[in-house]
Parts: sequence; C-alpha cells; structure tokens
Amino acid sequence: MMKDNNGFKSEHLFKHNCVHSAERKGPSSYFMHDPDVIFNELKIKDGYRFLDLGCGAGDYSIQASKLVGDSGVVYALDKWKGIIDKFQLEVNKQGLTNIQTHVSSIEEPIPIEDDCIDICLISTVLHTLDLHECKHILFNEIRRVLKPSGRVAIIECKKIDTPFGPPKVKRWSSEELEGIMKPYGFKKISYIDLGYNYMILLSIE
Repeated sequence: MMKDNNGFKSEHLFKHNCVHSAERKGPSSYFMHDPDVIFNELKIKDGYRFLDLGCGAGDYSIQASKLVGDSGVVYALDKWKGIIDKFQLEVNKQGLTNIQTHVSSIEEPIPIEDDCIDICLISTVLHTLDLHECKHILFNEIRRVLKPSGRVAIIECKKIDTPFGPPKVKRWSSEELEGIMKPYGFKKISYIDLGYNYMILLSIE
C-alpha cells in the first residue's frame, strides 16, 4: 500500500482506484482505504443479514456476501436504477445468490422487514444528503430494521481540508454524527481511523 508521510494512501493511488471503480461499475469508496481493516471491525458472521445503504458499485456488498454465507443475506440498496442494474449484472456474473438488490433512496422507507438486520453499512453517502432534512426518517428506519443487537457502521470523509473530495462544509465529523444519532437511540461504540476517512460503529442504546 502506498502511503504519504501522514500514513495516508497516496493521493495519486487514491484517485486512480476511485476512478477505476467508477468506470467499472459505479461510485465506490471501497478502494479509498484498506477493506480488510473495515471488515475485521465489522466481524460479520455466517448467517448474518447485512444492509448496504447507498451501495453504489456494490464492492462492500460482494465482500459481505462471502462472509454471511449461504445462510445469510445481503441487501444492497441504491436510489439510481442504472447503478443497481449494473450491480445486478455483476451479481449474476459471479453467481452470488445471497445478494438482494433494490432501487431505493436512503431518504425513503427501507423496503425491509422489522428487526432483521445485523449490520447496516452507510459508506460515504451522508455528506451527499441534507441530513437535517432526512435524519428523522433515515435513522428511525435504520432503528426499525436493526435487530436489538444490531450495529450501524458509517464511513465518512474526515472533516478536514483536502485537495479532493467533498468540500469541508459538507462533511460530518464523528462527533457531529454521534450527536445527531443519539436522539434516535444510537450510541457510538468505536472509531476507526481510515486515513482520509473514518468509520464509526454504533449500537442501539
């Protein structure tokens, strides 16, 4: 892995991998950091039900499908039909039978039953939203579909100035997200430094 003096992936490699992924299948943050770090923290078990909200190219969903096994399910949701159609073709190509794709906006009710999800992942999506407008439906819906023992994993850009990525004003710090989600019954259980990004894990209080 190429890194700069701050321990980050080099900007050149970062941009190359993101653009390459977008050209292949659609937007993805999967190559912005070491995915092994993320999945080691998620601790996905055989039989889990994994929800990927705003799945984009579906890289996280594909990796999760290998971990949940034949007895588990991965729900991959994105609001763009074209992206879901491309991802479904990849799912079919790889013969993955435990991934269910849905065209669904993160700002609308989640088309999944109550109390069934072990882990919900939202990767580099929240900075694209007007979170103050959609937080009520989004976090209430996540709370609804999570099992009592379920967890939420959020990957976002650090709230710092960088020569690429979203402007700082659109970014959310981990402390800000923790404060926004607390009234909906979530508490932060860990913070993982991913270089340019971070991941926080939250559980139901």
